[in-house]
Order: sequence, then structure tokens, then C-alpha cells
Amino acid sequence: MAVTITSLVLLLIGLVLGGGGIWLVTLGGSWYYLIAGLAFLITAWLVFRRRSTGLWLYAAIVLASLCWAVWETGFDWWQLGPRGGIIVLIALWLLTPWARRGFTGPDGRAPLILAVLASLAVAGYSMTADPKDIGGTLNTDKVTPTANLGGDMPAGEWHFYGRTPFGQRYSPLAQITPDNVAKLQPAWTYRTGDMKGPDDIGETTYQVTPLKVGDALYICTPHNFAIAIDAATGKEKWRYDPKIKLDPNRQHQTCRGVSYYADAKIAAGQPCAARIYLPTSDARLIALDAANGQVCPSFAEGGTLNLMANMPFPKSGYYYSTSAPLILAGKIIVGGAVNDNYSTEEPSGVIRAYDAGTGALLWNWDSGKPDQTTPLPAGQNYTNNSPNMWSTASADEKLGLLYLPLGNQTPDQLGMGRSADVEKFSSSITALDLNTGQLRWVRQTVHHDLWDMDVPAQPTLVDITTGSGVVPALVGPTKQGDLYVLDRRTGEPIIPVKEVPAPGGAIEGDHTSPTQPSSDLSFNPKPLTGADMWGITMFDQLACRIELKRLRYDGRYTPPSLQGTLVYPGNFGVFNWGGVAVDPVRQVMFGMPTYLAFTSKLIPRADVPPPGDTKGSEQGLNRNEGAPYAVVMGPFLSPLGIPCQAPPWGYVAGVDLRTGQIAYKHRNGTVYDMTPLPLPLKVGVPGIGGPLITARGLALLGAP
Repeated sequence: MAVTITSLVLLLIGLVLGGGGIWLVTLGGSWYYLIAGLAFLITAWLVFRRRSTGLWLYAAIVLASLCWAVWETGFDWWQLGPRGGIIVLIALWLLTPWARRGFTGPDGRAPLILAVLASLAVAGYSMTADPKDIGGTLNTDKVTPTANLGGDMPAGEWHFYGRTPFGQRYSPLAQITPDNVAKLQPAWTYRTGDMKGPDDIGETTYQVTPLKVGDALYICTPHNFAIAIDAATGKEKWRYDPKIKLDPNRQHQTCRGVSYYADAKIAAGQPCAARIYLPTSDARLIALDAANGQVCPSFAEGGTLNLMANMPFPKSGYYYSTSAPLILAGKIIVGGAVNDNYSTEEPSGVIRAYDAGTGALLWNWDSGKPDQTTPLPAGQNYTNNSPNMWSTASADEKLGLLYLPLGNQTPDQLGMGRSADVEKFSSSITALDLNTGQLRWVRQTVHHDLWDMDVPAQPTLVDITTGSGVVPALVGPTKQGDLYVLDRRTGEPIIPVKEVPAPGGAIEGDHTSPTQPSSDLSFNPKPLTGADMWGITMFDQLACRIELKRLRYDGRYTPPSLQGTLVYPGNFGVFNWGGVAVDPVRQVMFGMPTYLAFTSKLIPRADVPPPGDTKGSEQGLNRNEGAPYAVVMGPFLSPLGIPCQAPPWGYVAGVDLRTGQIAYKHRNGTVYDMTPLPLPLKVGVPGIGGPLITARGLALLGAP
């Protein structure tokens, strides 16, 4: 019976590999699966007939598969395992007496044992090797001991989203070092009590960066509670509930931070002399007394600023704040999130500056009308669907410049009908005059963006020593993996940026740019191939290879299609809202590049199903009402729901900003807590939260 069952298992595997292999070959893929499938079928017949030659043939399958796997992927454990795991397990079973009962002919155990030992030896070695690792160290010299940190505050405080308006995410504290960090013990734990409920949208996430001012930490929660916590004890000092209403139209239910402002016009200790500004998911900005959480009634209308003012198409849940506004020079700089791919009639991406004390509108900059910065009067509307800033700005008060990370016009995957101004500012880093909102310069990172490659993170400002002296610089991380290192006075590159050819072939009525900008400092990954496909087993790996061949994929910037397009880097981005951390003293950068492929497929309007009772999300069917196509989007996953591309999906990396060289790049995270056996195997997990770096050369991540 055991022999019969074994032969049936081999037969089934052979049919799956052979059938899938034929499909893959017809698509232009690897011949391995077809050949292996045929070999499994022959082995199944020989085992069923109880012929020892079946063991010889299976030994050949094991060795050939091993050689093929190493040839395709090198000594990468995470790629070798799915290719050979089932094959080796069957080999071990075939060596048992039950599987060989009644076999005739020359004994085939010896070659099969040798094949298994060779496989185990390669597996053991691959667990210690990492062909994708870049080893090295960052500069430890203090290049600029008196570096410009972008603002004055006690070393142990954090007053802005990126600590200062420069967004460096650098702490000058030096008590914790690489040598003693492992000895840290939790001092306290605080629980907000804000949990995702059954009526929440799918993307309800906790993404806050706390502020530290005096003896208090200030945070916000996904449902926009503002909370002050005693930094020493973890005890709650106060809590404010804005009582937002849930909205199924909203794509994101999150709050990445609050903003702090000390009003010099109000004596210290008086009500609202120091304020916390809370952005909400229903498009409000609320001023709170930092001392007690009470609303500051002198700000705007009873303490609340309505961010829907002058908005075109003010639909519920289509516009809201997810990120902390920047407050500098008495001005609150406010952007906002606009739902992606819902409609051609969506609110504006306007950037507005308000008086931090009164809430009066000082200027507005709308990329749809970039020369008109005078506050828009009541009764007039900003440009609908103009590129927005859903992240946080940075600023250099001495230069009087404000730096905006801008997104693109929705629908993201459809570029027909975009105006010249929209095309100019989409997916760009744009500098405005801090005091007037007038345009100073723009550096575009993607031309005619059809891939949702918003500039996702706050630009980081740092002074860099070059061959021609110290240059005030800006480091702009992008979703496509390029790091733009620019002279922040002019927007001109310090590290070269060149135009490279890009794929063509957009759908009828649209077009692509023949070239795209590319920075010489980049974490842009190599194009995916069939060898990069992954799975828990060889079967789902085969399915991923077939799906890769079915999709349109010509490398980075392959345009959206009716066929379905592979988008890599995906919409998640190599870098996202967490940004990068820079040590301005050593002039080095630390980041967490992430690599996850996505897919998109355009659906003609006539084929779009009627709307159902769904909650907001960027994944799945995006309806693009008013456009000729909807789009289906999502991560590139196997039938088992895991990424089709092989790990690593996330790294930690260091860059020397003076040379523009990547110093190291290591897999981020292990499977230690993810498997029954606590194995410290580095897989490279993706992350989206931000890093910070300290004066003692210690880098910390805000998310795994």
C-alpha cells in the first residue's frame, strides 16, 4: 500500500509540474518544470512497478534540481528551500523500507543518499551565506562637529515630526550606544485603548510619531484622540476626543502625529501659551492647550479650523489629514490626503499657510494655479484633483524656503487630460517661499506619473561637505528608490540625476514619457525575472512564474494596461512616509528600503461592476468614476497569499552622503518569532515606519 500511495503522489506531482510547465514554456518561461514533471511521471511508473531504477532516476531529479536551483539563485536559502524542499522530503521517504518494499533491480539507495547529502550540505551552507548582502561600515568621523540641526531645543526633546523643521530624525543624545542598547529594559507601558472596530475601514493603522516637550509626550491615535503622557511615569496627563465619525469612503484612518507651538505673544503659564494642533480624519485642525488638552477658543472658529473651506467637490470622506502639519515662523503649513482613484471629481491638493495664533489664512498654493497665492475668498474653489501633499513639509527658516513632497493627480494610472501645471508638479519636490507661498523651484522625480509614485516622505535637510565647500542640501527619498540629493537653495542635483529610457506603449488616449529621471544614488531594485519568483513550495512558485509571464512587465515604469501590469517597485514604495534619518555631524544616512511588487489592471468602464457595500481601500477595484477606466490594484501574491517575489522584502541600509555611496545593506529582521522553531534566519521583512539616528551611531526603527 505504501508503494502504491508513493507512486500516486509522484504521479500527481508529475501532472502538476508537467501541466504547469507546459503552460510556462508556452509563455516563454523556464523548461525546468516541464522536464521535472516528465521525470516525476517516469519515476511514478517505475516505483509503481517496484523497480529500483526509480530510485536512480529520482536521485538524478534531486541532483539536477539542486544544480538548477543554485545556478538560478546562488546560495540563497530562501530561494533554495521552495525549489528543493518537497523533492528532498520525498527522497528521504524513498529511503525508508516501507517505500521500497518489494523493489527489484540494482540497489538505488547509494546514489539517492549522496543526492540527499549534497542537498543538505548546500542547504546548510546557504543558511550562513547571503549573496544579496552588502557589507561595509559608515564613516565614524565627526565631519561637522557643530552641524546645523535646524532648530534649538534641549537634546532630549523632539518638538517636530522629524525633531526639527529640517526633518533629520537625529537625536544628539549619547547615553545609549551600540554596546549597551541590548541592556535596555521597559520603563513603562501605556495603552491608548483605541482599537480597530468592526465598522472601521481596512486601513485603520497606528502610525504616530510622538513629540517630546518638557516632561510630556504628545501623541494621536487612529481615531484622532490627542493624548499627553508623563514621559517619566507613562501616566496619562490628559486626553481629547474630537468625536470624529467613521466614514466608509475614507481610504485611511490614521494619525501620524500632532504639532506643537509655543505662542510668543502669550505669557508662559497662561491658557494656550503652548498648543498642540490635532489634524483629524474629518478635515479639521483643532488647537488644544498643551497643558490640559482644553480647546483654544481664540484659534479659527472656536478652536477648530475647517479644512474643507473652498474645496471643490467636498464629498464626505474624500479629503482629510493624516500627517502632522509643519509649524514655523508663526505659520501652520497644512496639506491633506485625497482619496486615490475614486473619481475625477475630488477635492484639491492645495497647500495652505495659516496664522498659528488666530487660524487666519495667510496664503495658499494650488499646483493647479501655481501663481495665485493670495488667500482665496469665500465662494471660490481651488483646483480639483490637483497634486497634494499627504505627508509633512520641511523648511529652512534662514533661507525662507518650504519644501513640499507632492503626489500626483488622481486617477493615478490615467494621465489623459492632465494640465501642464499638473504635469509639472506631480510627483515632485517643490520649494516655496515660506512667507508668501510663491514658487521658488521644482524637481520632478517621475514624468507623467502613471504608477502612484508620490513623493511620500518629508524631505530631509542637511549641510553636506563637497569638493567645492559646504552645500545646504536636501535629501528626498522616493517610492521608486531614488534618493535625490539636491542643493536646497536651487533644487539642482549635488549627486547627479540623469534621464534614462523608459518603456512605452500606453493605452489609447494616454502616453508615457520616453525618459524618466534617475538619481545616481538609488536603491531601485533590479528588474524581476522568473528566477526571482517564490513560494512556500515549488507549486505556488510555479504559479507565480506563470503569472509573471502573463503580466505585462518591461521593467520599471511599465505603463498600466488592460492585460495587467507588474509594478515594481510597487505602490508601497522602496521608501514611504517613514522617510530616512540623517546624522548631520557625520553626514551619513540610515534608511529602511522595502521591496514589494504590485499589480494593476485597467478595466473598461462598460465592464466595471455596479458599486457594492464596500469600505474605502487603495487595494482591489478602484472605480475612477468619470474616467474611461477603473483599475484593480493589489500586491503581487501567490495562491497562498504570500509575496510572489522572493525575500528579502526589507533591508536596513547606510549611505555616506559625501560620496553618494551605499555603505551597507542588510536584511531587516528574522523569522525568530514567526515559526515554531525560534530560528534566527534573516528573511528581510518589509517595514513602513520611520528610522532615527543618534549621536552615538545608533539607528532605531519605528516599525519592523
